[in-house]
Amino acid sequence: MAVQRVMPTDEAQDLIALVRQIASEQLLPQVDEAEAKARFPREVFAQLGRAGLLSLPWPEDLGGGGQPAEVYLQVVEEIAQAWMSVAVGVSVHGLTCYPLATFGTPEQQARWLPGMLSGDQLGAYCLSEAQAGSDVAAIRTRAVPLARESGGFGADEPTAYRITGAKSWISHAGHADFYSTFVRTSDDGGRGLSCFLVPAGADGLTFAEPERKMGLDCDTVREVLFDNVEVEADRLIGRPGQGMQIALAALDSGRLGIAAAATGLAQRALDEAVAYAKEREQFGRPIADNQGLGFLLADMAAAVGSARASYLHAARLKDAGKPHTQEASVAKLVATDGAMRVTTDAVQVLGGYGYSKDFPVERFMREAKVTQIFEGTNQIQRLVISRQLLKG
Repeated sequence: MAVQRVMPTDEAQDLIALVRQIASEQLLPQVDEAEAKARFPREVFAQLGRAGLLSLPWPEDLGGGGQPAEVYLQVVEEIAQAWMSVAVGVSVHGLTCYPLATFGTPEQQARWLPGMLSGDQLGAYCLSEAQAGSDVAAIRTRAVPLARESGGFGADEPTAYRITGAKSWISHAGHADFYSTFVRTSDDGGRGLSCFLVPAGADGLTFAEPERKMGLDCDTVREVLFDNVEVEADRLIGRPGQGMQIALAALDSGRLGIAAAATGLAQRALDEAVAYAKEREQFGRPIADNQGLGFLLADMAAAVGSARASYLHAARLKDAGKPHTQEASVAKLVATDGAMRVTTDAVQVLGGYGYSKDFPVERFMREAKVTQIFEGTNQIQRLVISRQLLKG
């Protein structure tokens, strides 16, 4: 069922119509087989890029679509209703573009952003490590500056850095064309982190086997290994030591992307449950006529609506240039907890069929679980919210 939306402009309304067409004609016909085979949908991202959907949230002067977060996130939600792995991938790609688009120099942006925003290149966001998930300041992967051949640094900056370490749970690993990578450049805690744009194919850059996950099988996740990977100094994004600031700012946007995707997943589960309840008959009448089931569906709809309202509120604050860290965490918490409840209830509505892989709701339930974990677990979201409430 198409969600009733109030879009800010006619252009945005036309954009939603385009996304729905792409979802129904290009995504839905292949999602079941692709997920069953855990096939990474690289060509799908290229198609979305050609349609202009990967550049939407970035300014037009950078080659972006110039759309507000309010519009972009509803596009992500629509994609998630058709294919959750792709929606998560779109959000991840946006996260990888954020450091360059927000903190990069004009020269860096002119050199690398066009390929990123067009979909010709796909990115991976290398932040988490085995011992540094939510604790970003504990990052151990290190970049060592390389001296010029003339010897010593003097007043000159290094011409290159050599990166050693490992990043864990990285979406698109092994398929990405670039890796927005956060590393330690000094021992000054959180102030000792920096961000580099590492190209795929760099010597010493390798990948572990894909993780065997519960869901999102088309979202390939691997450990990324850096064995003396040398990158030119001009691939440093922002200033040395600015990595923590960049990472945390990017996570606000990333959490909203996951909130929107989780909302779309929950909406799809609700739609499947409603359709089944109307068709399935017991004791001579549709099971939808049972008040108990009707109330369950009503609670599911309330959860979806609450999630959508939460992420749109945070998005509108972002678009207005106002602080939205607390609201982004609220949206991520509400939307992903809601998605877990709604998808679980959808399985219950379908009964035995809901537990069967012949129906998609069991996949939706498996996909919903990880949304409570990545981009900061929901326990971390509660920590962020409480700190925002109590600070000052």
